Amino acid sequence: MSGKKRVVLTLAAAAALLLCGCSKSVRNYQIAESIGTLGKYENNEPVETPKMKAERELKESEAALEKEQEDLLAQAEDLAKAYHYEDAITLLQTSDELRDDERAAEAVETYQRGLDQMYVYDGAIGHLCFTNLVVDTDRAFDGDEYAPVYRQNMITLEEFENILNTLYDSGYILIDIHSLAEKVETADGDITLIERDAKIPEGRKPLILSVENLNYESVRNGDGVATRLALDGDGNVGAVYTDEGGHDLIGPYDVVPVVEQFIEEHPDFSFQGARGIIALSGAKGVFGYAVEEESSADYKENQQTVKEIADKLREDGWTFATEGYGYLEMGNLTYEDLREDVIKWRDTIGPLVGECDTLLYPSGSEVDYSTEKAALLFNQGYCYLVGMWSDNDYLEVNQKYLRQTRRTITGYVLENYPNNFSTYFSTSAILDDARK
Repeated sequence: MSGKKRVVLTLAAAAALLLCGCSKSVRNYQIAESIGTLGKYENNEPVETPKMKAERELKESEAALEKEQEDLLAQAEDLAKAYHYEDAITLLQTSDELRDDERAAEAVETYQRGLDQMYVYDGAIGHLCFTNLVVDTDRAFDGDEYAPVYRQNMITLEEFENILNTLYDSGYILIDIHSLAEKVETADGDITLIERDAKIPEGRKPLILSVENLNYESVRNGDGVATRLALDGDGNVGAVYTDEGGHDLIGPYDVVPVVEQFIEEHPDFSFQGARGIIALSGAKGVFGYAVEEESSADYKENQQTVKEIADKLREDGWTFATEGYGYLEMGNLTYEDLREDVIKWRDTIGPLVGECDTLLYPSGSEVDYSTEKAALLFNQGYCYLVGMWSDNDYLEVNQKYLRQTRRTITGYVLENYPNNFSTYFSTSAILDDARK
């Protein structure tokens, strides 16, 4: 008798037994007898036949394989969205689960085309720098003593979002400053820099983004501005913002989490996971937390919080830069004062955020690169150095350092020098109505 007929007869017999009102033990006995499993299982409980089991296991195996294949294809797609084309191709070509899979072959062809379309960008590479964002202009621009600080030193959340959208629509893409020059150890143990071409997707223009001195020292709770960074319930970095009703919220209320949200919605705005540079001083805390014994009774707890936030930011693709411990104009410091300042940052803030080889000069005050002050910076490991120009882009790479300028975007500059950013956006088009 065929397996199919046996199953049909078994089901018919079972139905008949149910209708005749037999006891469960009698029904089990009769069903087991009809399918040839009498005495093989406890209480003669009905079980699938060996053929039925084999068919079920085959289907389960096929379903499990399909799930593995779909997961691998999705992983490759995520890599390709961030322009990790080579990694995506390698994943698909080395996976046994996808051998001879037409979907994988088609994806490899697509990703190879993307890789082939990468080109070397030879234009100016810009660097835009931002400070904290104003979320609620009614409370921030209310005419009190803090209002000029918010209006002049910051831009609004709406303005920042308008800038991001304009940059994206104009073809800009975020890159890591480290991709422009690679650190290589020489035979005698020294470090030298080798310039690298900015190779990016066709039709895109590279851009570096940074955040100025992220300590939240110049804001006041309740003024419509975020007051610190924190990890939300999902372990992501958000900004703590107190709404008009006095409720503390964690979310996209400042530059860092807004960029994260934008990249989540537009993954092609980030080249190979790049985010931006977060510059930190030390004297007024880090991320809104006092981290030294003399500044807070909770300094130990705050240090741990800062470490956890910094770890997550690095994981997400952000890098860190020093602005010296005291946020001082380094070009005007004596050698000894500069040495004290950078070493204090290294010893107090460095352990909280990890190794750092990038320096953003406070107020753009650079040292003379032919002096011992520059040698001090190099010896401390700083070889990516960022000054400040308001209306131009500059990049220089030699064996000792990469030197770039940044354009810091504040309300004061937008209102008084609107043409400084015409390369990137129309100031009149991105201004918040509250500023007009």
